[in-house]
Amino acid sequence: MKLGKHIFGVGAMTGISRIFGFIRDMLIARVLGAGRLSDIFLAAFRLPNLFRDLLGEGALSAIFIPMFTNSKHDEKFAKNVFSWLMMVLLGLTILFEVFMPLVIWGLAPGFADVPGKMQLTVTISRIMFFYVIFICGAAFLSAVLNAFSRFLLAAFMPVLLNIMLIGALLLAMYLGAGTTTLFIMAATVVLSGILQFGILWSRVRHKHFGLRLIVPKWTPQIRSMFARFGVSIVGSGFYQITIILGTMVASWQSGAVSWLYYADRIVQLPFAMIGLAVGTVLISSISNALAENNLRSVHIQQNSSMRKSMMLILPCVAGLFVLAEPIIKYLFQYGAWTAQSTHAVAIAIMIQVFVLPAMLISQIYSKTLYATQDVKTPVRTSMISLGAASVLYLTLFPFVGYLAIPIGVVISGYLKNYLLGRACRKRGLWKTDMRTFHAVTMFAITAAALGIGLSFMSITSIWMLGVAICGYGIVYLPVAYIIDRKIR
Repeated sequence: MKLGKHIFGVGAMTGISRIFGFIRDMLIARVLGAGRLSDIFLAAFRLPNLFRDLLGEGALSAIFIPMFTNSKHDEKFAKNVFSWLMMVLLGLTILFEVFMPLVIWGLAPGFADVPGKMQLTVTISRIMFFYVIFICGAAFLSAVLNAFSRFLLAAFMPVLLNIMLIGALLLAMYLGAGTTTLFIMAATVVLSGILQFGILWSRVRHKHFGLRLIVPKWTPQIRSMFARFGVSIVGSGFYQITIILGTMVASWQSGAVSWLYYADRIVQLPFAMIGLAVGTVLISSISNALAENNLRSVHIQQNSSMRKSMMLILPCVAGLFVLAEPIIKYLFQYGAWTAQSTHAVAIAIMIQVFVLPAMLISQIYSKTLYATQDVKTPVRTSMISLGAASVLYLTLFPFVGYLAIPIGVVISGYLKNYLLGRACRKRGLWKTDMRTFHAVTMFAITAAALGIGLSFMSITSIWMLGVAICGYGIVYLPVAYIIDRKIR
């Protein structure tokens, strides 16, 4: 298998999806603004996204692919898993359709204070939840194709969703649809799930793989898969569960659900591009070193990853802190989006951006533990930090409103980072060398100094914003490269 080719292909599709995703969000901001309508759509959309991450692209895929590969692509095993998945998804869909009013009340209790907001959210959520069946089924089909080293089509599927939503928003703008926009978007989400499932199903059948529904059987393999799934789902769902809790608290403040959504989208971009790539590469290399019982190699790789990743993430922290307001203004402040929303999102970004170093270092810690086949420690630390975040949300919200959520994210992120680091150090799996300490310190000083300089720039257009960001990178990266090469 040509890893470089596949990594480049999947990375390119991820980048394209991110671009279309930002175009989609810009249109949502323009059409729906950051108030009642956008709160309803984003709250309703978050529910199927949670199940997609947990049942489709998260823990289940991570567990199924190794087991399917070890079974030498056994069709009977795949059919059994597929049938169990569809049965579980059908049951969940029926359950949520019946109890959706209670679910939405639990997800966004503050919506009940605005006449009609809760009822409309329930209706849109009921329509959109059918997406869960098709997108989780599509994620399973993607896993089957990935096991056969077919990555590109599966990686394209998120692009399809974003393109279709962009089309739906343009249609709504043309029609002047108003509240009907929500129904158009909900129907488009479900249709995109059907298309993704159909395209991937056709590809799997084209590979002459006889995947079909059967009467599900409770076998030792299925029992093992569900046992592993039960442990992994907490860790895989940590971030989504934290966001759900944040949505519940923020729903008491009008517009807050939307403000936090856009802030999180901006802050997550550098982590997706840097942190996830580091984690993906590191788990493989550390696993090989541990198999050879070569702890020195583990420590070298950890420190190298720390230097490279912090070299890239620290300027993102400084840049987003300084440029938060112009970024939101020139990306989203059109149509129904107001200057008040721009300022609210910018403040949330300026707080939440400080969690990025902790998230990135936690990636290195957690991948090290996963490489030793320790699943429980990362899950346990996630549960503790989730509990801390929940307490902070509820405690701080009466005093600082929606800003309680980014504050809680930052504090709980560093708590998780500390607990993971302590676990690694206790087992001799982590050792920071002085070169890394000195380099990271110099990266932070350089990024902060350039960030202060950037704050004096007067940015009056999106073009000047682009020039400021490019100029920042052109100055910072050569200096950081020299620091990484020369410092001892």
